[in-house]
Amino acid sequence: MVKSSAYTADMTEGAPIRHILLFAIPLFIGTVFQQFYNFADTMIAGRNLGDQAIAAIGASSAIYSLMIAFANGLNSGYGLVLSRSFGAKDYRQFKRAAASMIILDIAVTVLLTLAALLFLRPLLTLLDTPADIYESAYAYIAIILGGMITTILYNMCAGFLRAVGNSRTPLYFLILSCAVNLVLDILLIVVFHMGVAGTATATVIAEGISAAGCFLYMWKNYSDFLPGREDFRPERTLYTEMFSTGLSMALMLSVFSLGSIIMQRSINRLGTEIITAHTSSRRIYEMLMMPLSTVATANATFVSQNFGAGKRERIQSAMRQVILLELAWSVFSVAVSLVGGRMLLVLLTGTENEGIINNALWNLRLSTVFFFPLGILLVLRTTLQSMKRKIIPVVSSSIELAMKILACVFLIPVAGYGGVVVTEPAIWVICAVFLGVVYMAGKKKKCSVQKCERSVPNDGTGEIRCGAGV
Repeated sequence: MVKSSAYTADMTEGAPIRHILLFAIPLFIGTVFQQFYNFADTMIAGRNLGDQAIAAIGASSAIYSLMIAFANGLNSGYGLVLSRSFGAKDYRQFKRAAASMIILDIAVTVLLTLAALLFLRPLLTLLDTPADIYESAYAYIAIILGGMITTILYNMCAGFLRAVGNSRTPLYFLILSCAVNLVLDILLIVVFHMGVAGTATATVIAEGISAAGCFLYMWKNYSDFLPGREDFRPERTLYTEMFSTGLSMALMLSVFSLGSIIMQRSINRLGTEIITAHTSSRRIYEMLMMPLSTVATANATFVSQNFGAGKRERIQSAMRQVILLELAWSVFSVAVSLVGGRMLLVLLTGTENEGIINNALWNLRLSTVFFFPLGILLVLRTTLQSMKRKIIPVVSSSIELAMKILACVFLIPVAGYGGVVVTEPAIWVICAVFLGVVYMAGKKKKCSVQKCERSVPNDGTGEIRCGAGV
C-alpha cells in the first residue's frame, strides 16, 4: 500500500458536502489570490501608467487566456484520471498516470510557447488592437506567454496534489507568490519605470516561485506517489485515456477562450474607453465568480474519486447540495455589485471618467444577476467530465462559441457595448438549460437500464420485460 506523511483525502467515505467544502475553501482562497495578481496589476498600472495601460493589458488578455486555458484544461483532465485511480485505490495506475502527465505537459509547453510567440503580432492585428496601445499590449503578452512554463508547471503540480485531496498546499505557495508579485509590481513599475512590461515580468516571476515551491514540496512529501523510471514506459491505453480526457477538458475551456478572443475583437473596435471599462468590470466579476468555479472544481474531484470507486449514489447527493451553494453565492454577488460596485470600480481603476465607470458598472451588475445559471453550467460541465462523458461539455462550449460569433456579426455592430453586455448572460442560460436536459436524460436512461437489469422473465418464456418485478 502507498503511504504518505503528507495530507491526503479519501472522498469516497463520509459526508459529501463536508469533503467538497473542505476541498473548495483552499481552492477559493487560492483563486482569490490568483485574481489578486490581475487586480494588483490593473490597480498599480492604472494609477501609475494611466487608463491606456489598463486597455493594453485588457486588449491582449484574451490571447493569454486562450493559450493558458488549453494547457490548464489538459492538466485538469489529467487530474480527473488521477482522481479516479486514487478513488479506486489503484496506486500503480496512479503512478503511471502521473508519468503520462509529465510527458504530455513537456510536449504541450514547448508547442504552445513556440506557437504563441510566432503568431502573436498577427493575432494582435487580427484583434484590431488600437494603434495607440499596440506596442504596450505586445510587450505585456509576449512576456506572459514566454513564461508560460511557470503556469503549466504550477498547474501540473496542483493537479497532482488535488487528485489526492490536497488543495491546501498549492494555496500556501500561491499566497507567497502573490506577496512577491505585489512587491515586484511596485518595484518594476514605480521604481524602474518598466511600464506594462514590468507588470508582466512580475507575474511570471511570481508564478515561477509558486511552481518551484509546489514541485519541491511534492517531491519531498509525496515520494511514494511519484512515478519511478518503470512508470514512464509507454502504455498506449493509458496515454489515450489521459490525452482524450485532457483534450476534452482543454477544448471545452479553449473554445470558451476562443469565443472571448472573438468578443475582444469586437470590443477593441469600440475604442480605448470601452476596453478599459470592460477590462475593469471583468476584473471584479471574475473575482466574484471564483467561488462558483471553485465549488464546481471541488465537486469534480469528489465525483472523480467516487466514480472510480463505483459510488454513484454519493454523486447524486452531492450534486443537489452543491447547486444550493451556487445559488447562495449568486445572491451574495448580486448584492455586492448593486451596493458596492461603483466603489470597487473606482478603487480598482483610479479613473474619474464617468463613461468608463458607468459602462463597467452596467456590465458588472447584469453579469452577476445571471450567476446562478452560470453556477449550474459549471457544475454540470465538470460533473459530466468526471464521469467520462467527454463530448457533451465540448458541445456546450461549441454552442457558446457559435453564439459569440453570431453576437459579434449581428448584435454588437448594431447595439454597441450593450450587445457585449447581454451576450454572455444569455449564453449562460442557454448552455445551462442544454446541459441540464442532457444530464437528466442520461440519469433517466440509467434508471431504466437498472430496472431492466432487475427485471424477471415473464411467464416462463425467458423473455425479459424491462422493469418487471421492480
